[in-house]
Amino acid sequence: QVQLVESGGGLVQAGGSLRLSCVLSGRTFSLYNMGWFRQAPGKEREFVASIPWRGGSEDYADSLKGRFAISRDNAKNAVYLQMNSLKPEDTAVYYCAASLVGSVQTVSAPDYWGQGTQVTVSS
Repeated sequence: QVQLVESGGGLVQAGGSLRLSCVLSGRTFSLYNMGWFRQAPGKEREFVASIPWRGGSEDYADSLKGRFAISRDNAKNAVYLQMNSLKPEDTAVYYCAASLVGSVQTVSAPDYWGQGTQVTVSS
């Protein structure tokens, strides 16, 4: 059984930081391209960041470059999203996603999704 389990969400004040984690079980993590998406209330799910199976070559939504950083640890089957200088508009449910073939940059791309973790940024 494949599982993606996110953690690390919560309530933070504007300007603060959070680090999200996601662990994949049931598959060989090091083979998967990984990504993060988010969905705010009343809005469509949108791409946040991705990292390929071999690491490096990270991609980000243009509006998030410089504030968010994605990384992975294949030994721990984990992908991370470091979020700095958070803004109220970053409030959303954040989802981890995995894709065996191709990049993880569109909603239709992932093979597997996590259940999501809530991030709330207060002003």
